[in-house]
Amino acid sequence: MNVVYPVFFDIRAKRCLVVGGGMVAERKIRGLLREKADVVIVSPAVTEGIAHLAVQAQCCWLKKKYTADDLHGAFLVFAVTDSPEVQERVVSDAEAMGLPVNVADQPERCTFHVPAVLRRGDLTIAVSTAGKSPALAAMVRQTLAEQYGEEYAQLLSLMGKLRPLVINAARTSDERKALFQKILHGDMIHWIKSGRWDKVRRHLQVVLGQEVDDIININRE
Repeated sequence: MNVVYPVFFDIRAKRCLVVGGGMVAERKIRGLLREKADVVIVSPAVTEGIAHLAVQAQCCWLKKKYTADDLHGAFLVFAVTDSPEVQERVVSDAEAMGLPVNVADQPERCTFHVPAVLRRGDLTIAVSTAGKSPALAAMVRQTLAEQYGEEYAQLLSLMGKLRPLVINAARTSDERKALFQKILHGDMIHWIKSGRWDKVRRHLQVVLGQEVDDIININRE
């Protein structure tokens, strides 16, 4: 069994190097761009989609063969070529520089894996199979998508707005924990899903002992 440590990186404005220009590379690039990464592609040729992104200045395409110098300044490295020799050089160079590297179709050579991700607002659920079966990860993600709807995004947004009230109302970490647990009443998610904000309001007023109309109204907008 592979032992991996789950972690979320903030890659905004961080240099992510993608070596390769095919369809798999394009999927990686689009995923990185969604997270506002500074994407640099190294490849003599790329797909039309990647070329279009480069023309739009959404990423930087270095039209050349890979060299170890391309790794300087990288935060994450992706080896996505159809050349085993190039793949191996990217991995060896990245490891020598202490850089995390993801290798297409070679999970045993990866030092990090990209999971299947489900997002509901600021709630992020990631599913990883340590690279053994992306198809299974996608299937589990779909199952989770059916279970966790947009109401969870609303609940998380509400909890974020309630957090300062709870911190002010509770004197110790144990009291805060107990208060948060009371707020997350078993029916809360069902009330939000069905639009019963009147029930949410009454429940929060009882638990917190104060009016929450402003918070409820903002959360519903």
